[in-house]
Amino acid sequence: MRKLLPAVLALSFALPATAGPISFASGWQEQRLSLFSSNDYTFGESLSLTSKGAVSIAWTPVMRENWNKRGASWSWTVAESVPATNLSQKGGDDRNISLYFVFVPEDVALRLEGAGIRRLMGNDQVRVMQYAWGGNHARGQVIQSPYAPPGQGVTIALRPAGTGSHSENVDLAADYARAFGGQPGALVGLAVSGDSDDTDSMIRAAIGNLALR
Repeated sequence: MRKLLPAVLALSFALPATAGPISFASGWQEQRLSLFSSNDYTFGESLSLTSKGAVSIAWTPVMRENWNKRGASWSWTVAESVPATNLSQKGGDDRNISLYFVFVPEDVALRLEGAGIRRLMGNDQVRVMQYAWGGNHARGQVIQSPYAPPGQGVTIALRPAGTGSHSENVDLAADYARAFGGQPGALVGLAVSGDSDDTDSMIRAAIGNLALR
């Protein structure tokens, strides 16, 4: 997996905003992380992805009235899976599907509203939690992102590598406190990724019924 955190930070709040429950039909854009390969996304009632030895993300900003949301639920399915990997290993951390929640302090969110990519990239006040289906970690384990400075990005393991269908319900505030300490700021962005480039394997997955609360 290449540098997903900088890509997630490249949210532009000038783009169409989302509202909860979250629609996958509009407002999402793919962020390519390689010139030579990317995932295939289908947007609609749910977001489906196919990945063959590739990695990229689909992302959307969150509208201001949802900046204070502190919980989320969704359903997801995996029909074809990457092998189990070590999600803490840079360059060896493939996973089937991940859902990212991007937070910044509210005063920072207000200053950055409408900002372009250059101003958002590298902001050291951004915090990213990534819930992952992949690897072989205990459910709920908090894993420091190997692509982010310490204290800025984490992966939270939910499901080990494999196929199936599941529903999730997470407490963003509690997980944020475990990952970073304190309370989350404004929830300003969401992203979904699939990552199969390190193992050159195949993913077929989908996510839907995403709601913020």
